[in-house]
Amino acid sequence: MKIISVIGHKKSGKTLLVEKLVQALKKYGSVGTIKHIPDHRLDKEGSDTWRHNKAGADIVIGVTPYERLAITSKNSNNLEDALKELADNGMDFAVVEGFKDSNLPKIVLGEMDISEINNIKKIVKNTGRLRAPDLSELINIVLAQSEYVTLNTLIKKVHKNPDFKKVGTIGTFTGIVRAVTGNVHTYALEYEIYEGVAEEYINNLCKELKKRDGVVEVLIHHNTGYLEAGKDTIYIVVAAAHRQEMFPVLIEAIERVKSEVPIWKKEHTLEGSFWVSEK
Repeated sequence: MKIISVIGHKKSGKTLLVEKLVQALKKYGSVGTIKHIPDHRLDKEGSDTWRHNKAGADIVIGVTPYERLAITSKNSNNLEDALKELADNGMDFAVVEGFKDSNLPKIVLGEMDISEINNIKKIVKNTGRLRAPDLSELINIVLAQSEYVTLNTLIKKVHKNPDFKKVGTIGTFTGIVRAVTGNVHTYALEYEIYEGVAEEYINNLCKELKKRDGVVEVLIHHNTGYLEAGKDTIYIVVAAAHRQEMFPVLIEAIERVKSEVPIWKKEHTLEGSFWVSEK
């Protein structure tokens, strides 16, 4: 899923630009949106769903003939969970309105102080005069963004494979930033990759493993950057006709990513930070 955030002052035209981006991106795939609403409550106080929530329900789902609304607890009211939900539901694009303090790639509308805003991809002075060539530039910016991937993203991709009818089993592996190893307490791992080369290694590995008997699909995604303890580091998905064909390939994929792909890991512990190994 490719993500773009649209930010700007009130009445700057953010929602208008989001509408235009959604309409244009629909030509390339499915689109989900996220709206930052800092001072408004969607669930009306005193309503039945509000009472369910106040009683302690962690998720309340309202179903009408026209729509379905999921209301979550405060613990899930954050941008990260919202993005994960869109990705898990198979969205190809996420257009986010607001969240200027996030690390998301951003399009800035109008005049605003950008001294403390990061990851700006484009500044648009006037959305009211945005023409087709300008919109095309913004769409190309969105298409150029890196993919946001979850485990469910990869599993859904397997289900869309034309040869899915041959699949009898799907095996997955998820690597996690381990917080405690013996007496060592790790609060984060930091991954750096050899841009372009690492992706090529992974793509070639997937192609090679897909040639094994009974294997239908092999998908690998490695997260990079600064990952706190408990966060996912890597996803590997292997789809095959039988479990006897799937498990050996899954294990081989795990070991070969670790030994062959040019990815470097820096461990941040309470005792200090250090690079774990060099390839």
